[in-house]
Amino acid sequence: MSAAMLKQTRMTILLSINAVAILVAGILIASAIGFSGGDFRVVDEKSDEVADEVTDADLLESVSEVIEAVPVSRGGGGAAGAGSAVGGTAGAAYGGNGSSGMSFDTGTVSGSELWNLDAITIYQTANIDICINDSLPDPAEMYWQTSNPAVIKGFYSEARARLGFSTARCRYPAIVGPGTTTITAGTYDGAKRDTLTVTVIAPPVDQWKREVLDLVNAERAKYGLAALTWGSTCEAGAQTRAQEIISVYDHKRPDGSSWDTVCKPTNGGTAGENLAAGNTAVSPATVVQTWMNSESHRANILSDKFTKMAVGFVFEPGSQYKTYWSQFFSTY
Repeated sequence: MSAAMLKQTRMTILLSINAVAILVAGILIASAIGFSGGDFRVVDEKSDEVADEVTDADLLESVSEVIEAVPVSRGGGGAAGAGSAVGGTAGAAYGGNGSSGMSFDTGTVSGSELWNLDAITIYQTANIDICINDSLPDPAEMYWQTSNPAVIKGFYSEARARLGFSTARCRYPAIVGPGTTTITAGTYDGAKRDTLTVTVIAPPVDQWKREVLDLVNAERAKYGLAALTWGSTCEAGAQTRAQEIISVYDHKRPDGSSWDTVCKPTNGGTAGENLAAGNTAVSPATVVQTWMNSESHRANILSDKFTKMAVGFVFEPGSQYKTYWSQFFSTY
């Protein structure tokens, strides 16, 4: 074989080997990006959903109890009586409607956008489902992402359908802490893609407690009942009870005593307590709706025996239920 023919043969062999290598590499790349017939996705964004759901507190058995007023020794020895009627226990009432949750108005959008605004601010308790615009046609499969998992770590795959939110259009954010993150959402066919800057802030504790009083009085007004005034006498006690149910979710206090020992009347009277915790008690609106959906809790809210109400609220992100509420109704 001549030197020229040998050189040509070697070149042909090398070219063949390179062609095989290119073919193998192409197959590996196609496999890596998930190419399978017509299932190729034109964007490489991944879904950023989280599997664990925020936990609701179980609905405890409701109780109703009347305690006869009896003399007790207090401080300098003045006589005091205590009469109390407990109208139910804590818990979450399932069902509800759209008024129990919140989403923001996306307005009219065009082109590839999903929202007509660039930024929103929400509370850390996550009383909001982030939804794409309702005027768009039914979206194809979508991805949802967050740029800062220290603020929003992802999205629950199911929107809060029991509050009227569409799973196809909405996602419930899994909030970790305060701060700012950028949400990116879009369809895998590339037709729709948009970003939204979300700032997460801590809930305004004192403001929310007063809002609960306003909402309760709005419910009482529907039935022609007199408005309750703020129960300053038992305000500290109500806050204590909200703190205590983090560890013992019951009408019994952590030391085993009754709930009403936190604020005994000085001259006799009537008192009642409602409690709530969990994912259906993440704002004044949702917690009042939760109580109104429960017969025994609603009985306290609509009782004509009470004249005052104090509210306790604790937000503890690292705890089991995160949000904890107490209502302390009284005549003193």
